[in-house]
Amino acid sequence: MRAGEFDEGAHTLRAKIDMASPNMNLRDPLLYRIRKVHHHRTGDKWMIYPMYDFAHPLSDAIEHVTHSICTLEFQDHRPFYDWAVETCPVPARPYQYEFARLNMTYLVMSKRKLLQLVKEKLVSGWDDPRMPTICGVRRRGYTPAALKKFAARIGVAKAESLIDYEILEACVRDDLDEVSHRAMAVLRPIKVVIQNLPDGHREELHSSVHPKKAKLGKRAIHFTKTLYIEASDFMENPDADFFRLRPGGEVRLRNAYVIKCEKVIKGSSGQVSELHCTYDPVTLGGKPPADGRKIKGIVHWVSADTCVNAEVRLYGKLFSVPDPENVPEGTDFKSNLNPKSLEVIPAAKLEASLAEARLEHRYQFERVGYFCLDSRDSKTGALVFNMIVDLK
Repeated sequence: MRAGEFDEGAHTLRAKIDMASPNMNLRDPLLYRIRKVHHHRTGDKWMIYPMYDFAHPLSDAIEHVTHSICTLEFQDHRPFYDWAVETCPVPARPYQYEFARLNMTYLVMSKRKLLQLVKEKLVSGWDDPRMPTICGVRRRGYTPAALKKFAARIGVAKAESLIDYEILEACVRDDLDEVSHRAMAVLRPIKVVIQNLPDGHREELHSSVHPKKAKLGKRAIHFTKTLYIEASDFMENPDADFFRLRPGGEVRLRNAYVIKCEKVIKGSSGQVSELHCTYDPVTLGGKPPADGRKIKGIVHWVSADTCVNAEVRLYGKLFSVPDPENVPEGTDFKSNLNPKSLEVIPAAKLEASLAEARLEHRYQFERVGYFCLDSRDSKTGALVFNMIVDLK
């Protein structure tokens, strides 16, 4: 067999252990089979290759593994694992332990199925931020501390179960709230012109990089005549419980002043293109207006003069149903892929401090979510941010 005298499939090497054993893995399990394929390390030297059940215990013993952790499908294979390390001349005695694998809602964990997604280009690769792979969650921006917190929270069990994806997201939020730098970003901008400011006005305001970590210092925010706010923070004909900007209404700009919408400018299509507002100069720093009127709404904003353009990628759940592998017979699990799991915003407006954003940092875009620089596509002058998780 090793010399290549036989065709593939013509012969195998088995271990005759106990033909009366009720466990089929201990009767005459396969050890080697013929494979005439080029190996990336040994070339064409070998014509026989070990089966996984035989290679697994011997590899563990040779590498002095003490605890070989497996999922439940290997429970019936443990007697053969023990036989191999006790019978063969190996330098160590590892032990196999089984537990239920991690199954999560809105994800598939099967490597075979994940490989299908990659090969069929349904995701951008193994490091796609929606993929449950080490390189995927790293690129998404999940921190080791968040994953450890998640593992500790769900524990280890023998029973198969389906873990709610929201538990992972909650652990990620808990960790990122403690470490993320704060910044403002407007993803879908609408222009605001402050009419009672002179052209060229630029006032430097300051806000904390992190509200609980004074040692990180302050970041500069520029208040100018022309600003951007989020399009969803303005409504021309709002409901009674809408407390953001409306015609004739007032809101507070986060870390800045109260503004009042005086005029709505529309383009040729009838869409709102610009808001003309005035600001109240006595309301800086959260101070109330001089007449004591209450301002309920707070919106985030950036200066149109100093903001940074960036591509922002919003990620949702990879699948649209909680258990994507539970499909009717004849149906492909890929039919449950979520078509809205990725939204690309090509020209978001970010505050000026994010021009110096770093890969190792995480950022909370205030009122939006947690973000990080994309480790593959982001470049100086062409920033790309990935959404790690939204705010709750």
